Amino acid sequence: MTRSTRSTRSTRSTKSVKPAGSPKSAKAAPAAVAKPAKPESRLAMVRRARKINRELAEVFPYAHPELDFRNPFELLVATVLSAQTTDLRVNQTTPALFAKYPTPEDLAAAVPEEVEELIRPTGFFRAKTKSIMGLAAALRDDFGGEVPGRLEDLVKLPGVGRKTAFVVLGNAFGVPGITVDTHFMRLVRRWKWTEQEDPVKIEAEIAEIFPKSEWTMLSHRVIFHGRRICHARKPACGACPITHLCPSYGEGETDPEKAKKLLKYEMGGFPGQRLDPPPGYPGRPAPPLGASG
Repeated sequence: MTRSTRSTRSTRSTKSVKPAGSPKSAKAAPAAVAKPAKPESRLAMVRRARKINRELAEVFPYAHPELDFRNPFELLVATVLSAQTTDLRVNQTTPALFAKYPTPEDLAAAVPEEVEELIRPTGFFRAKTKSIMGLAAALRDDFGGEVPGRLEDLVKLPGVGRKTAFVVLGNAFGVPGITVDTHFMRLVRRWKWTEQEDPVKIEAEIAEIFPKSEWTMLSHRVIFHGRRICHARKPACGACPITHLCPSYGEGETDPEKAKKLLKYEMGGFPGQRLDPPPGYPGRPAPPLGASG
């Protein structure tokens, strides 16, 4: 065997001398371990919440109270009637009620059975009759027939809680307030603005996120979004304009075409809830009671 052959073999054997089980060859690259998502800071949440509000303002520049009313008394009564029913049904019911009883004095002196019959379509009509006649009597006896413009006075009226009071204050008197209804509660929890379940605690936490000047319109925008897109049972995630800001994206239908079919009111091409919507509303007025459409 020549020296060159020995040298070649020696070199090959040297290159292949590392056994398969040696520490260096056995050491594999460590598997990638997904790091848990970093919890959102308070500051980041506040920024995200305010951005949602700004973007909803662009989506719903026409957001408004969806109860028909011409004065604080009508709004107060309509809001009490809206419990456990839709604003549409209330709006279809109140024209006849207010035509017969246009003032607190008139309603306070009414025959209960006649009021019950007029508001029957709103449901729970006996309890609601007691509430609206009671608050009418209180307005007559304690406030000179006028709806008070203070929270502490409104919540003393029969059937009037904080939610109803803030609806009246914000939309009849221009006093900022947060309306924590079922839609508002659902969405602010989905958006991780709060983990509270009690309406008063939710109100307090949301009030710390937004300036007071935004409270009333924030309420309208959130409620509009909840009624039209972010539904309770099946949110239209695939048709939602703020998915990039929503930590709960995917709870509902994500397919865009299927999601579009879930949209309601003007977003879905259907009539709104008001028979007499404000100027600038892009949808169709709701039909009166008993009419189709």
